[in-house]
Amino acid sequence: MLPILLKCLPFFALIGLGYLAGRTRFFPPEGVAWLTKFVFFFALSAMLFRFAANLSLSDIFDLPFVLAYLSASVLLYALVMAMARLRGRSIEEAAMEAQCAQSGNTGFLGVPMLVVLLGEQAAGPVLMVLTVDMVVFSSLITLIITGARGGAFGVQTLQALALGWVRNPMVVSIVPGLIWSGMALPVPGPVNEFLAILGAAATPGALFAIGASLAGRGAERLVVAGWLSGAKLVLHPALVALAAFWLFPVEPVAAGVMVAAASLPVAGNVYILAQHYGVAPQRVSTAILISTAASILTVPAVIAWVTG
Repeated sequence: MLPILLKCLPFFALIGLGYLAGRTRFFPPEGVAWLTKFVFFFALSAMLFRFAANLSLSDIFDLPFVLAYLSASVLLYALVMAMARLRGRSIEEAAMEAQCAQSGNTGFLGVPMLVVLLGEQAAGPVLMVLTVDMVVFSSLITLIITGARGGAFGVQTLQALALGWVRNPMVVSIVPGLIWSGMALPVPGPVNEFLAILGAAATPGALFAIGASLAGRGAERLVVAGWLSGAKLVLHPALVALAAFWLFPVEPVAAGVMVAAASLPVAGNVYILAQHYGVAPQRVSTAILISTAASILTVPAVIAWVTG
C-alpha cells in the first residue's frame, strides 16, 4: 500500500494547500468561487470532452458495468435511507443522507486523479460512473424530495430535470464528446492540443478548489456525518466490488476502476443540493469534510487492493 499512498499524496497535498490558503484567507471565498467556476466550466469540461471524443463508445458504455454499479449504488441508497428512517428522520432528510453516501467526488477528484494513477484505460469507466451519478442519482433526489413535499410529477418536474442536465457543464462536455466519438471523427491536432493544455489545469485547479472550499466548513452532527462518511468510503466500494467482481461479468480492469471511483469522498455538489432544498446542509457539509480527510488513507488502500 505504501507505494500507492506515496503516489496519492501529491493529490491530497494539493487539497491541503488549498485548505491552508482558504483557512488563512490568503485565498478568500470569492476567489474560491471564481476558481471553481473556471475549473467546472472550462478546464474540467475540456478534459471530459477530450476523453469522451478520443474513446470509442464500447470503451465507455458496457451494460454489465452499468448494471453492477447501479445495483450496488441503489442497494446502498436504500440501506442509508432505511437507517435514517429508523432514526426518525423525514423522507427528505433520509434521501439527502442517501445521496451523501452514494455520490462521490468523481468529477473534481476522481477524473483527474484516477486517470493519472490507473492509466488512460481508466478514463472510460470513470466517465461511465460520472454519467450514472449525474443522470440517475441527481434526478432521483429531485424526484424523492418533490414527491415528499406533495409535488406532482408532471411536465414541470421533467423540465426541471432536463434543465439541470443541460446546465451541467460535465453533461454538456461528455455528450458532445460521445457524439463526436460515435461519428468516428478524429479530433484535429490543434484542437486536441488546445483541449489537452486547458484540461491539464483541471487537476491542480480542482484539487486546490476542493481544499479551499473545505476551509469554510464547520463540523456538527459528527456521529451521523461519521456514519455517512463510512458508508461512502467503505460500504459503497465494498458493495460495488461484490457486484463487479462476483455478480456481473465486468472486465477486471474496469471493475477495479469502478471500485476505486466508488471509494471517493462525498461530492461537493451534494451540499449545493442540500442548501437548495434546505435539507440537512450542515450534516452534509460535515460529511464532506470528514470523508475528504479520511480518504487520504482509505482511497490509497482501495486502489492498492484493486491494483494488487
